Order: sequence, then C-alpha cells, then structure tokens
Amino acid sequence: MAHDIQIIGGGLAGSEAAWQLARRGFKVRLSEMRGGGDTTAAHQTDGLAELVCSNSFRSDDSDKNAVGLLHHEMRRLDSIVMHAGAKARVPAGSAMAVDRDAFSAEVQRALEQHPNVTVVRERVDVLPSSGPTIVATGPLTAQSLAESIVSVTGQDRLAFFDAIAPIVHHDSIDMDVCWIQSRWNKRTEASNEDGDYINCPMTKEQYLAFHQGLLDGEKTEFREWEADTPYFDGCMPIEVMAARGVDTLRFGPMKPVGLDNPRDATPEFPQGRWPHAVVQLRQDNKLGTLWNMVGFQTKLKYGAQIELFRTIPGLEKAEFARLGGLHRNTFINSPLVLDRQLRLRGGEHVRFAGQITGCEGYVESSAVGLMAGMMAASELMGRDWTSPPRTSAFGALLSHITGDAEADTFQPMNVNFGLFPPLHEVKKKQRKEAYTGRAKADFSEWLDTLEAVPA
Repeated sequence: MAHDIQIIGGGLAGSEAAWQLARRGFKVRLSEMRGGGDTTAAHQTDGLAELVCSNSFRSDDSDKNAVGLLHHEMRRLDSIVMHAGAKARVPAGSAMAVDRDAFSAEVQRALEQHPNVTVVRERVDVLPSSGPTIVATGPLTAQSLAESIVSVTGQDRLAFFDAIAPIVHHDSIDMDVCWIQSRWNKRTEASNEDGDYINCPMTKEQYLAFHQGLLDGEKTEFREWEADTPYFDGCMPIEVMAARGVDTLRFGPMKPVGLDNPRDATPEFPQGRWPHAVVQLRQDNKLGTLWNMVGFQTKLKYGAQIELFRTIPGLEKAEFARLGGLHRNTFINSPLVLDRQLRLRGGEHVRFAGQITGCEGYVESSAVGLMAGMMAASELMGRDWTSPPRTSAFGALLSHITGDAEADTFQPMNVNFGLFPPLHEVKKKQRKEAYTGRAKADFSEWLDTLEAVPA
C-alpha cells in the first residue's frame, strides 16, 4: 500500500499517532523493528504498544490530578490507548491499571484491522531525507537510528536510566501474612471488593535489615559510557532511594500510613495497627495471577533480588514472573531542536513524538503521539494548526517540550500542575480543582474549533 506518512516505532506514541492519522483518512506505514529480527533490552514481546515497566497509567481522577486530566482530554480525542486501556483495565484503586498483554493485543488488533494502516516489521537505521515522517522510537531507540538523529540535529544525546519493577505470581504470596486493602480504604468502580493492593507488613527490625540489604546487594555494573547518566526521579531504583536515608522508603513506596494490619488487631485497635513499613503489590493482569511490586524498580542483580525480596514477610516463597531490570533511555533536547509543532528544525518533514521528545510516562508519551498525529494530519490537509490551550494538560505538556523548558537544563517531565499557567489568586486547597475546571472549559472551546472526524 502506498502511504501518505511513515511512522517509525510501534510503541504507545507511534500507535496513537497512527490511529489519529488513519481515522482522518491517511495511509500510514507503521515501521516496528520488533518482530523483524530485532528487539530492545527491555521488551519481551513484539506486540505493539507493549508496556515494559509498570502496568499503571497512574491516577484516573480528572478533577484533582494532572495525569487524570490528561486521561480525560485523550478520551475526548478518541485515543486508542484509552480505548484499549478501558478494555484491559484491572483494579488499582483510583489509578488506571491494565492487563499488559490484553492491552497490547487490543491496540495491535485495532491498528492491523484498520484499512489505512500497514504494520511493517523492519528496522529503520537512518532518518528519511524526505516525505512526511513521525519518529516515535521511544527511549530505547536503536543505536544506528540514534546516531542518525544526532548527526542531523548536531546535538549530543541526553540519557537517563529507567528501572523495571518485579512481578510476582499471586499463588506464591502467603496471604496468611499479607492482607488486601487500599490505602485509607479508597475505592473506585474498578476496585476489588476488599481493596486493590496486597500489603506485606514489616516490623522495624525487618525493615532495617531489608534497608541494609538494599545497600549491600550486588548491583548491575555500569559501562564506562553510562557512568555519569542521571536517573529520572519518577522511576528511581529502590536501592538508590534507600541510599538517601534510612527512612526515605518509609515516606515513599513503603509508607505504612492508611493501612491497618488486621493480623495485629487488639481490643484497643480492632481495625489493626500500622506496621513500621509496608511493601505493596498491585494487580498486573485481569486474571489476578500476576502482581507487581509497587515502586520496586531496581538495578540489583537477579540473584540478589530473589534473595532479598524473599525476606519480605509474605514473600518468603515468592515466584517471580519477571525480575527487575535496568535500561538506558535516550531523548533529544526538544526545546532546542523542535518547533512548536514537534517538527525538526531544518528538517520539517520529520516530527518526533513520545518519550524521545523528553516527556516521561506512558500517558504523556501517548498524548504527545496523539498530538503529533493530529498535527501531521492538519499539515497533510493543508490546514493551519491551532495548538490546544496552554491551560489544558495537552497544552501544558507540549509547551514544556517545545519551548517553555530551558534547553540547557532540559530533563524528562511528567505532566503536573507546575507546567500550567499559575492560579495564585485561588486558595491552595482549591487550586487543583481550579486548574482542572479551567482546563476542561478551555479544552472544550478548543475542540469546538476542530472539524469532526469520520466515525
């Protein structure tokens, strides 16, 4: 099939861009190297939109949370990621989590069945010199293409490490020690009856021994060229957090507040009492057979992981479907090399989308892919592009990537209210609702200016 545009990379951003273009009548060649004899250090399948780290799209609260607001805006633009996420959703409290295999399969099914999309399993080594192109190769861009990007942009690559959390088989968890509860017993329509997290309690002595084990455990060795690469705070390896102080984990992924251990119930505390620390596991698939260790991204070697994580109460006999890992992420200096429509300066036929642009997170990557697809479609139709309002989640994220951030200090960023135009006149307790209320109103007005997309 002759194509109107090529998209390089079949991850979240590339899949979303392909969907938006195909729905608008454009023929898309979607090039994905996995399944064509190549893979990456983090992927395990050749499925489109494979989730390689957590299975969570984070908060789905669109009234008080910036990423939940981004969910809302994506749904209004008929996001394929949100459609597939709804079909593959698993309980996770107020968060949106999915069965990762079902999610990837649904995205791939929708794209492969669309008459305007051709998925080609091929590795692209060089940026195309002509023809509309979207590069959405993500943080694990193949070395050859990364070198081509560097040669064209004239800028050195920036990189950071991203760590992957382990996944445990449910039937290997000792539920006589652990219990199911959501923090503060918060529930949503997707929640399980008793709660959404398996909680493994620790006494002070157990926690201190575990903390020391994280510090002492054998770590993945750095290569010479990786030595000075910084971590992104949103995926900080747990042993790196542990090194910041003995109580850092107790105020982070292992915080016990809002979790009453029923095993410790007494007449004075009939609901139980708070442990010194808690390891939480979140459901990873619809069957409930796999659970991932929340916040436990790690660069410990496999043997050290198994030995240490089996000291966690309730996980003494844990069987791991996947152990933690570490991979290098690559992104471009977008404020310097991209224009406001995500086009490469000096090579405007090429757009970039997704994590390679310096956004961080599944949802943000998908959102930037969605926008890149809409921008490209507008250009192919010969229409002027009007960006979403700066007050919306889309507008705030795009503004950060394409110009608001300082190029000299540019780092990956999740969507957050710090990227939005401030509302200093609103009281702090009411500010989140004010941000989301303003965003929804302004985004609706922007949507009214767009032409309808065929069903």
